[in-house]
Amino acid sequence: FPGSFFRQEEQRDWVQSARDLLQPMEVGERFFLVPEWRDDPAPSGRFRIVVNPGMAFGTGVHETTRLCIEALEERLNPGMSVLDVGTGSGILAQAAKLLGAGKVYACDIDPVAVEIAGDAFVGSVDAVATQSVDLVVANISPEAIAALAPDLLRVLHPAGILLASGFELQEVEQVKESLPPGAELRHKGNWALLTVVR
Repeated sequence: FPGSFFRQEEQRDWVQSARDLLQPMEVGERFFLVPEWRDDPAPSGRFRIVVNPGMAFGTGVHETTRLCIEALEERLNPGMSVLDVGTGSGILAQAAKLLGAGKVYACDIDPVAVEIAGDAFVGSVDAVATQSVDLVVANISPEAIAALAPDLLRVLHPAGILLASGFELQEVEQVKESLPPGAELRHKGNWALLTVVR
């Protein structure tokens, strides 16, 4: 074949392309998420969270992350103890601390995520004592929430709050089946969050 028959694939820097897609963004009423390679200051009145995507899910771009941050803003009172199940890159745990949580625990079954998140433990909610936290946030999968639901509820103090996300609107009923009745639904695009108050 003549050389010109094969079109030379344009060489692209995929890492740079991914970085270009991840821009600083305002989330909820009080947060400003900034990729670690940018130095943009937070707008007045907002908390700045540096995002290190690494290999863990949770860059703040995803609708479920934003749903969880907004729900934390509404539901978390200063001094509350918080457990972030499936912490990923640790954004939700950081947000809880910035909102004034008294103690924040974070766990993930992925050791890489725990290393990225920092201040977290490898494992899951089954390692946490009964009635030990005021608020649990779990941004995982519908299957994981259904499987972990008894433990997610067990670790809550009376009148504790569960924020469950990581699933799409068509999966809401599947998740609701594993939770007590009366869960409150909110969504962003096709992604959903359920709030349960014990």
